[in-house]
Amino acid sequence: MNSHKNAKLTARGREEMIQRMLDNPAATVAAGFGVSLRTARKWMKRYREGGLASLADASSRPRHCRNRLTELDVSRIFELRKKRQTGDAIALRLGLCRSTVFRALRRLGCSRLSSLEEKEPVQRYQWAKPGQMLHLDIKRLGKIDGVGHRKTGTRQVRRRRPGWEYLHVCVDDASRAAYTAVLPDETAESAIEFLWFAIAWYASHGIKVERILTDNGACYRSWKFRDACREFGITHKRTRPYRPQTNGKAERFIRTALNEWAYAETYTHSWKRTAYLSIWTHRYNFLRPHSALGRKPPASRLGG
Repeated sequence: MNSHKNAKLTARGREEMIQRMLDNPAATVAAGFGVSLRTARKWMKRYREGGLASLADASSRPRHCRNRLTELDVSRIFELRKKRQTGDAIALRLGLCRSTVFRALRRLGCSRLSSLEEKEPVQRYQWAKPGQMLHLDIKRLGKIDGVGHRKTGTRQVRRRRPGWEYLHVCVDDASRAAYTAVLPDETAESAIEFLWFAIAWYASHGIKVERILTDNGACYRSWKFRDACREFGITHKRTRPYRPQTNGKAERFIRTALNEWAYAETYTHSWKRTAYLSIWTHRYNFLRPHSALGRKPPASRLGG
């Protein structure tokens, strides 16, 4: 057992102190060990009553706990909590200490009433054929002018922020094949331009785009983007408000891209990061194994 962090004596030190006290004045020995005379005499008394074993560290845990709950108490607390009773109301009803009830609620994992609500099960789906559904999303990235704090480990050096650029991503639902581009903004014009190039890229691999899914960003809600989708002959669907998980495949791809591309290297300028994006995306599509595809790359499901 470890000694208390404020203890001046270890078990070995107590034994040595006792040995010296057998031949020397207790006050002198206590001063030499940096403890009070009362403490020295306390350990001598324990030694005479229990021998060397009594000098070992003892548990500081209380011998008795007045407010320890029975299994019945815990069960009653949980039943009342399921009826959405507050901790104060439960303590009053059961005649228990308020802090005792709140400790029990924490142990039961229901210290918050929201934890009692049943979570909506995750609806996982996958379209059978490539091109039946593409997931689009945009991630804002700070432009780079020198190495940032993620690599230097310090925020002490302040630089004038050079602005933003935007990572546009498109992920095919069935194959996970991705098309990416870094554009200067997230306007409707840029979103349409990106979609046009994405459709062309998928077509070069034998995939005809039928539908796309986006969030409710301003560029995707614009009439320009709506008309462009009609012109391209594709159906545009948007996620429910405040439900980003509906577009989870694009969200997950962005996290992967940030970890393996944007933050994986020490880029000194934005153009170097952008130049490496096409290399990383090619590796993602044709070489990198994907867990959802049986450890095969997305290219294994492309049409050509």
